[in-house]
Amino acid sequence: MTNPNAVVTDTQSAIAMAFTATVNTSSLYPTNSSCNITLFSRNKFPITKSSIETTVTGAGKTIAWVEAMRASSPTRNSSEDTEANKNLWIMKHPSALGMFEEIMSAAKMKQVVIFLDYDGTLSPIVENPDHAYMDPQMREVVKNVAKYFPTAIVSGRCRAKVYNFVRLSELYYAGSHGMDIKGPSSRKHQQGNQNVLCQPAKDFLPMMNEVYKILTEKTKDIRGSNVENNKFCLSVHYRCVEEQSWSDLADRVKSVLKDYPKLKLTQGRMVLEIRPTIKWDKGNAIEFLMESLGYSNSKDVLPIYIGDDRTDEDAFKVLRKRGQGFGILVSKLPKETDAVYSLREPFEVMYFLQRLVTWKRSIMRNH
Repeated sequence: MTNPNAVVTDTQSAIAMAFTATVNTSSLYPTNSSCNITLFSRNKFPITKSSIETTVTGAGKTIAWVEAMRASSPTRNSSEDTEANKNLWIMKHPSALGMFEEIMSAAKMKQVVIFLDYDGTLSPIVENPDHAYMDPQMREVVKNVAKYFPTAIVSGRCRAKVYNFVRLSELYYAGSHGMDIKGPSSRKHQQGNQNVLCQPAKDFLPMMNEVYKILTEKTKDIRGSNVENNKFCLSVHYRCVEEQSWSDLADRVKSVLKDYPKLKLTQGRMVLEIRPTIKWDKGNAIEFLMESLGYSNSKDVLPIYIGDDRTDEDAFKVLRKRGQGFGILVSKLPKETDAVYSLREPFEVMYFLQRLVTWKRSIMRNH
């Protein structure tokens, strides 16, 4: 991959991949610097555990996918979701609002960096993904956060779509699960005057567009289904599909991907997602952003990542591995997570961000 728009670093925190790509030194680093990224070889894409599902047929695999689809439904009631279990879960992952003072204590004398998922975090989950509008009050709060802290939106959505929802030019945007990253035109928090651009899966664009057209045609008669083109990934939404049709939908998606071994099928919240088989996710995205901000090896930084989806777990895991920063899961129900804290819904996210701004302003007044 030699495209000059691909600007990705070979971080010391080890973003592990398989071929070396030359970096456009004018995009992120000074001209005397060279940076590399290793990705899966274009001719030897290993099939990951997630993508095995796309190549295996049979009733057992179909049942497994349908059960996973049911489990991702936020309205699904589980016998395990007893009040006692909820209480135990909240003890393990306490409210970030209730623990706000403790979080801010860890932030003293450090640069806080904020990473935010979009759907289910900054906006409510809605039936039509094209209508996931951001509340004006939430937008104002996020705008205030970006005045004091480097702030990024990290979403499975296409970067352009997320930007159209948020409409704040001062933020960093990481779309397609971090496979399409761009920094703001004005970077008050960034060291230097370099642009930030990262598109490690750029060579997959023709393939993604091709599969999008096939999937759209293949699933068009399944009522309620919706195939969304998020540029470097495709999202097959089934929130509005009757449950008895989920198996049929999963089978059709898998049948298409049999002919595309370089793509893998994964799952999010009420959505099946098709992504390139490269080792890159939201966790890699925040590592890239941390390095581009100059905080890759800094001890004087506290990253906070807030998200609601299983794809956000990759980011939570990175923070745990760093032993630095906090993951905050947005969920009303107990879920297995690597996040430290929890919030119940976007309204609580907004309140947490408001308190963060108030805390920072208080510190600035006192100094």
